[in-house]
Amino acid sequence: MVDDRQILETERLILCKLTPDDLEALFRLYRDPIIREHFPEGVLSREETQAELDWIIKVYYGDYGYGLWATIYKPTGAFIGRCGLLPWVIDERQEVEVAYLLDQAYWGQGLASEAAQAIVAYGFDQLHFDRLICLPIPENAASIRVAEKMGMQLERELVLDGSPALLYSIAKS
Repeated sequence: MVDDRQILETERLILCKLTPDDLEALFRLYRDPIIREHFPEGVLSREETQAELDWIIKVYYGDYGYGLWATIYKPTGAFIGRCGLLPWVIDERQEVEVAYLLDQAYWGQGLASEAAQAIVAYGFDQLHFDRLICLPIPENAASIRVAEKMGMQLERELVLDGSPALLYSIAKS
């Protein structure tokens, strides 16, 4: 899949812009309580997934030029997640989060770390960010490991949208 949707490619993954055609694949992930365990809003309905997908396409891609991307497993062409960059304002500071969510069938294979490291490189090299963050919740040990594998350091604990989170960061070297 090399087309105008493609953002970046790793050894095993292709990350490309989401389209309305990705709704069913995204909903399959968002309705899974195990995959969504560490998301404060929990599982999403089809309508909520549709609203998020519309937001990603209109606001993230349209206003920011980046966002969450379909994550495709190259050996099979399967849609296995959505990973990318999310804008935040934290304590009146504009931040950009490296975000990742994968189908549980692909957990434990280093794919989240592979995607996240490529996203960090893309954020620094292509989008010229000076700093990137990650916002795992304290109970999500796997997400914390991915943040650390990206080279991020724990800055502090915070409350984000009413839920506890950890702020990890990395600066462009």
